[in-house]
Amino acid sequence: MSRRPKIEEALKKVESRYELVHAAVKRTLQLLQEGEDFFVTRGEENLKKTFAAIEDIAEDKVKVIRRKEEKEE
Repeated sequence: MSRRPKIEEALKKVESRYELVHAAVKRTLQLLQEGEDFFVTRGEENLKKTFAAIEDIAEDKVKVIRRKEEKEE
């Protein structure tokens, strides 16, 4: 049986679900640049790169950096 990504843990690292989606897309694109295969090997598991992106965020392997909002004066 396959396991589910740690979405609830990843949500604790960001401010909203939308930010998690945006961060996961950026991380997935980084992983795709490493090779054309859609899977990455972690230990003895083969994970989809989208799954691995969420896991990386949940486990603090990558940091989500927010842009500073410009104040209107």
